[in-house]
Amino acid sequence: MNTVVEGILNSRREFLGGTSRWVLSAGALALLGGQEALAAGSATDAKGDVSILNVAVGLEHEGINAYSIALKSGLLSPAHVKAATKFQDDHKAHRDALIATIGKLGGTPVAEKSMAEYEKSLKTDLLKTEDDVLSLAARLELGATNAYLGVIPAFHDIQLSKIAGRLAAEEATHFALLNFDLHRPFAATMSFGA
Repeated sequence: MNTVVEGILNSRREFLGGTSRWVLSAGALALLGGQEALAAGSATDAKGDVSILNVAVGLEHEGINAYSIALKSGLLSPAHVKAATKFQDDHKAHRDALIATIGKLGGTPVAEKSMAEYEKSLKTDLLKTEDDVLSLAARLELGATNAYLGVIPAFHDIQLSKIAGRLAAEEATHFALLNFDLHRPFAATMSFGA
């Protein structure tokens, strides 16, 4: 990772008060876990929201495991190890808050797959260089961004739509930083919500 991207990460961290979990700060966690109003809708509405949230949990499981694979690959420079660890921590925070919300809505969170299943589905045997690893991460971050943007209008509870928007912003930030590091022209790859 070059010094510009590291500077962006540091500036972002300072702006956000030094926390890597800005999306799921105390206020957001209160929205997700502390307000019973989230579960007050009809059973059908809650069931639909749980289904959407479970898709998001599946994406977060995939992201966490993709970063585990990246970190174990030995292909990342020390600066990229630092960024991958931070991004993985973000995904863990997202997953945990989503699982808590599913519980509040009376649902059961989707189970995590085995590492072997993630390795196969992500075709990790094709990862030979650092750029290969970064490209995989960028592709997954863009996919997660688009997934969160796509579900915003589907939630019955407006608070969940707001959280999905915040999560989309976090994923878009990850994508932008990875894309920048890959020296790809940002405008040419911008396809959020597509």
